[in-house]
Parts: sequence; C-alpha cells; structure tokens
Amino acid sequence: MKLIWKLLRKHISTAQLIGFSLANFVGLTIVILAVQFYEDVRPVFNDEESFISKDYLVITKSVTGAGAMLGNSGEFSDKDIADIEAQEWCQKVGRFRNSDYAIYATMGLGGAGHAMRTQFFFESIPSEFIDVNSTQWNFNPSHPEIPVIVSRDYVSLYNFGFAASQGLPQISESQMLKIPLSFTLSGKGRSEVIPGRIVGFSNRLNTVIVPDAFMQWANERYGTDVKQQPQRLILEVNSPGDVKIEEYLTDHHYDVAGDKMSSSKANYFLTLIIGIVVVVGIIISLLSFFVLMLSIYLLLQKNTRKLQDLLMLGYSPAEVSRPYIRMVVMINAAVLLLSLVVMLLGRIYYLDKLLAFGTGGAGIWVALVVGVLIMGLITTGNVIAIKRKIAALWRG
Repeated sequence: MKLIWKLLRKHISTAQLIGFSLANFVGLTIVILAVQFYEDVRPVFNDEESFISKDYLVITKSVTGAGAMLGNSGEFSDKDIADIEAQEWCQKVGRFRNSDYAIYATMGLGGAGHAMRTQFFFESIPSEFIDVNSTQWNFNPSHPEIPVIVSRDYVSLYNFGFAASQGLPQISESQMLKIPLSFTLSGKGRSEVIPGRIVGFSNRLNTVIVPDAFMQWANERYGTDVKQQPQRLILEVNSPGDVKIEEYLTDHHYDVAGDKMSSSKANYFLTLIIGIVVVVGIIISLLSFFVLMLSIYLLLQKNTRKLQDLLMLGYSPAEVSRPYIRMVVMINAAVLLLSLVVMLLGRIYYLDKLLAFGTGGAGIWVALVVGVLIMGLITTGNVIAIKRKIAALWRG
C-alpha cells in the first residue's frame, strides 16, 4: 500500500487540497456556529420554551368606544373561529370558557384576622394549551375540590401592589401553593362552598385557570344556561412572528395579549437571518465539495496510465482507490475538528455577553450533530465518486 501511495502521490496538487480544505472549513464553521448561536440565544426570547416547542398567541377582538356603546360583546362566532382554523399558519385553536355564575374567593393568610374575601372569576381552556404540568390537574364531582392555575403576573401584582398598600405579608410562590382557599359558588338558587388549591403558576396565560371539566360541571349546576361564545382564543401557530399573521390579525381587528407578538417577531427575524447564514455556509461547503471532486478527477486523469497498470498487475479497484479515500477522510476529519474548535472559541466570546440577558446558553450537541452530518455526507460523496472513477478505469 505504501508503494502504491508513493507512486500515485506525485501528481497531487497541495495548493488544490489546501484550497478545498479552507473553503470547506469556512463553510462548515459558518453553519455550525450559526446553529450553535441560535441554540444559545433562543432562550433570551422565550425561556419557557425549547428549540422545538410550540408557540401560542392569545387573541381578543379590539374594543372601541363605539363598539362598547353599541353593545358589542367582543365574542368570537363559530364562523370567526372556522376562518382562523383555516389559515395555513394556524395549527390549533382553543376556546376560553368563562364562568357563568357568581364566585367569591376566600384566601387564608395566617389566621382568621388575615383572611381575604373578594369577588372572583374563573376561565378554562383545553388542558393541551396549559404550560403547567401537575398531577393534581383534575376534577371529581363526587369529591369536589377546585385546582387553580394562576398567572405569575397576579402574584407580582398582589405582592408589590395590594399587599404593600394594605399592610399584608408578601408571599412566595411556594408559600402560595400551601395557602388554604375556598370558593363560594352561587346560581340557580344554590350557594355552595367548595375548597380549592393553587397547583401552579403560568407564564403563558394571564388569567385564573380551572380544569375544563370543572367549568362545564359548574356552568351546568350554577349557570344561566345561556349559550356563550368565547371572548378570547388561544392559537397554536407555527411561526408567531410571521408577517401573514400580523396582517390577518390587523385586518380582522384582533388584539394579541401581552408582548408576545413583538418578541415573536424578533425571534422570527432571528430565525430568518440565521437561516440565511446557514444556507450561505452550506453553499460554500457544496462548492468546496465540487472543488475537491474536480481536483480528484484531475489527479486520476493524470494517473490514468499508472492506475491501469496497477489494475493489470492484479490490484483490485478497492486497493487502488484506498489511498485516495484515506486522504479524503483524513482531510475532512481535520476540517471537522478545526471547525468545532473555532465554533467553541467563538461561543466563548459571545456567551459572556448572553449572560447579561439571563441565559447561560444551551448544549453543543445539535451543532455537533449538524457538523458530523454535513461532513459525513461530503465524505460519502467523495468516496463514492472515487470508487466509481476507479471502477470505470478497471472496466475500460
């Protein structure tokens, strides 16, 4: 094998191999660095969702002075909901169900003297839209107890608004989970007190959520039996920053709760820009692939006579092609290793700046897999091309 390599390497152009290696190195580094940066920076826009998680928008109808005077309830009709579901960017629609009865909530804050009683409200949505995992999220009418999920904004509002002004103690989330609750539900000539408990806190939903099964049971037991259309919808969308979504919501006078649309728009443009960078890197890698293939074909063409002589002497096509294959594998492995080193050095540089946004970055596995996959495909293409060329000489 060493003799074969000494015979064949004379026509190898070092400059061509260096050119291929540099082009491949630049392309691969751009791709894996862009992928890693996207992984690291995505939590800045939404730290409660992962790289492949779903995106949600909560929408309402715009309320105007004229609409309020005319008695516009802001409800979504079945036709409205069907039209939203028909949009290509909409994956799923969830309806908010409102309580149709009177509710008083009593919350104990460390003794009867610190109990707080107030009018209250409930909303419910299908459980698949809830961002709190709890084994207590269920309702049994035979042993009624109401599990409640509260918006984290409400916790802050109580601690830094109501409690501070009323001389009440501030409460942490862990303490709030232990506070005894009871709800007085009234309607249809009934008035019953049902115990409750807070089972979690939501970043996604700015309301008080109860299980949908409880809401249906309570509306039937205490409600007015008047059919209600939802006034709020939660949408699962494939890309919340998409311009088409904003145009649709504006044309139909729908409002998005919170600043989800703004942050999602920034996330959308981040994804778009990084996608362009990745495409540029892939194009550079493909060009380097063709540069190497051109170099190999020129090398094989120059060595055609020697290769044919080796094949006539009894060497198999696999033995003759092995030195070229080994050369390609070693070059590509070195390029991959060097690209990963540069990616890690670049990541160290920008990671310190991301700490100011409250994120320490993600793992490097996705970028590593992408790099290995790209280089594996390029190497496989090189090997197949070399084997085919040698086989063609052997047949000829």
